[in-house]
Amino acid sequence: MDNGDRSGAGAGAVGSAGSLGLRVGQAVFSSASLLFMSVGVEFFSYTALCFLVTIMSLVIPWSCTLAMIDVYSVLVGCPLRVPGVMVIVVALSIVSFAAACSSAAVIDLLLQFHGSHCSPRFCGRYQLSAMMAFLSWFLMAASAIFNLWFIASRW
Repeated sequence: MDNGDRSGAGAGAVGSAGSLGLRVGQAVFSSASLLFMSVGVEFFSYTALCFLVTIMSLVIPWSCTLAMIDVYSVLVGCPLRVPGVMVIVVALSIVSFAAACSSAAVIDLLLQFHGSHCSPRFCGRYQLSAMMAFLSWFLMAASAIFNLWFIASRW
């Protein structure tokens, strides 16, 4: 069986309608994570929380940029097939997972001290931020898997 027509977009590969949905979700959850962490909360004392803010600050413009590329690709009907972009999607997914895990670990540690280092208001916001970061990562992981699958199918 000849599989010569490999130009079609995968379900969530960059340049497809599925990818557009994943990008919009990533941007929304990353923005929510950044909002919960940054507005009225003093996270500066914890490196892991600063790392989360930094990564979410990178994910938002990256996801919005790729969403615009996806819109263009869907409208024109010409999917984007640049392996370098796909590798960045995978790398950003890994770093996002690391940020979400490290911030969740710090929040758990703060809660173990029965609020002596973190007021309930702040810890609740930190937890919401970490939850949104995990939801964003889940969509990024799906995108990374689709893109790795596409790269593998090219060879």
